[in-house]
Amino acid sequence: MKWLRDALDTVAPQFQKGGRLERFAPIYEATDTILFSTDERTEIGPHIKDSVDIKRVMILVVLSLIPCYIFGAINIGYQKALIFNMESNWFDNLIVGLFSIGPIIAVTFISGAFWELLFGVVRKHPISEGFLVTCALIPLTLPPSIPLWQVAVATSFGIVIGKEIFGGVGMNIFNPALMARAFLYFTYPADISGDKVWVISPDGFSGPTALSIPAGQTNANAIDLLNNASSELVFDFSWINMFMGWIPGSIGETNKWLILLSALFLIFLGITNWRIMLGSVLGMTIMALITNLLAPYSSNAMLSIPPHYHLVMGSFMFGTVFMATEPVTGTHTDIGRWIYGILIGMLTVIIRSINPAYPEGIMLAILLMNAFAPLIDYFIVQRNIKQRLARYAQ
Repeated sequence: MKWLRDALDTVAPQFQKGGRLERFAPIYEATDTILFSTDERTEIGPHIKDSVDIKRVMILVVLSLIPCYIFGAINIGYQKALIFNMESNWFDNLIVGLFSIGPIIAVTFISGAFWELLFGVVRKHPISEGFLVTCALIPLTLPPSIPLWQVAVATSFGIVIGKEIFGGVGMNIFNPALMARAFLYFTYPADISGDKVWVISPDGFSGPTALSIPAGQTNANAIDLLNNASSELVFDFSWINMFMGWIPGSIGETNKWLILLSALFLIFLGITNWRIMLGSVLGMTIMALITNLLAPYSSNAMLSIPPHYHLVMGSFMFGTVFMATEPVTGTHTDIGRWIYGILIGMLTVIIRSINPAYPEGIMLAILLMNAFAPLIDYFIVQRNIKQRLARYAQ
């Protein structure tokens, strides 16, 4: 790679102050630091001796998403083969899936890079590495049949409205990837919800998700509805099959054990915080047990979903691992992380159970708690200050 390093060093003066291409310095800096570790040294303290910078952290997060992409592609091909009653192997399914999600990934990164480069050049600041994770997450939250023009519009909304208008990375209140999905959910609901968008299939074929089956149903048990749907449709909505991921859904949400492995990978490297994840699961469990107690006194079938089914239904695990733990929009104190995670889990079940129009729940729960994260940290910090002052006064 010495030739590439030499080539970058040769053109570097053109992008430095006074150079002919000074205006495009952010583009050069982004290219250089993505390909190579920076050789810049801080002149004032504190000094941290570590080979992992922010860009490397973001790249590790993207790497943790690759298994979700691979399985998502395989599952898309598998669902298509299941619908057509065709014989296929894993490789065939992978190829079918890649042809489906490849354009979605390409459009997302092209749209995201365009806005990041534009704002970087206009504002004359370095290109944000955060867009790599944002653009890697957006396709995983979408159904495989999503129109590409909607992907471009949603990505633009997530980057511009979700982040850049607040001043760029580190300034945004809401998770940009979730903002993109929320934009699609409320502006083009027919293309991101319902029964016909989750599988690549002939027009009119109904491919429900596990959450859409009990949503809106009355005087029934959710588990019975899932079992009956499994016997009537080609899909298997048993708990173990939902955990393994062989069900219709967003591209990256279905395989729960891969998401769990990614969570362990990120926790082991110290990139993400386990308190938010565990708090979210704890909050979900508590609220699900409460709704189960209320189920006999209500006709709402969603109230009867037990905690272990909430765990594997929809995007709960994906949102908890990759969205709720996003460092910019989440809490930063340890106690605050517990509170933040528990409230996300509880709100997810409340939204799922009480309002059948939004059976997913986790998206709105995280966005709502994004708005309250600074307030939670504020009160935790103030409490800590008061406790320390009280100790010093003694």
